Amino acid sequence: MFGFKKKLTASDVLDIPSPVKGKIIPLIEVPDPAFSGGAMGPGIAVEPDEGRVTAPFDGVVAHLMERSKHAVLLEHASGVQILIHVGTNTVSLKGEGFTAHVQTGDRVRQGQLLLEFDMAAITQAGYSVVTPMIVPGGQDNVKEAIPLLSGDGPEGQAVIRVTLT
Repeated sequence: MFGFKKKLTASDVLDIPSPVKGKIIPLIEVPDPAFSGGAMGPGIAVEPDEGRVTAPFDGVVAHLMERSKHAVLLEHASGVQILIHVGTNTVSLKGEGFTAHVQTGDRVRQGQLLLEFDMAAITQAGYSVVTPMIVPGGQDNVKEAIPLLSGDGPEGQAVIRVTLT
């Protein structure tokens, strides 16, 4: 009414670090239109240096693609969910080259190993290993989610900032 803006507190913002070591790239560079066009939601992607996915925050595995092991949906205590999707069209590999270290429903700690993937085998099969991390659309508790970083940043630095409603 008077034009005052609510000052954001630490509990209103969730800064999410990369779950994969490597070069951060904008989603528009992902070789899959579902991600590059933004249909899946805002986020970033990683050109991985190694085939390991770790939890970017403490939370719960809301869903693991159990047969293909190529993607995991994590939920933060705030209710915010993120999707980590290893490669493009890698569901077609039916789990070959992937090892899951968690199951749906598991509680995880920041830095805990979630998935391992064989970068060479995936590439040799003709698939990209570029790994998007997105904040899926339609979450009532998310006001906005914006990418913060591209290129090579220090490990642990936030790459997505989520503002909560």
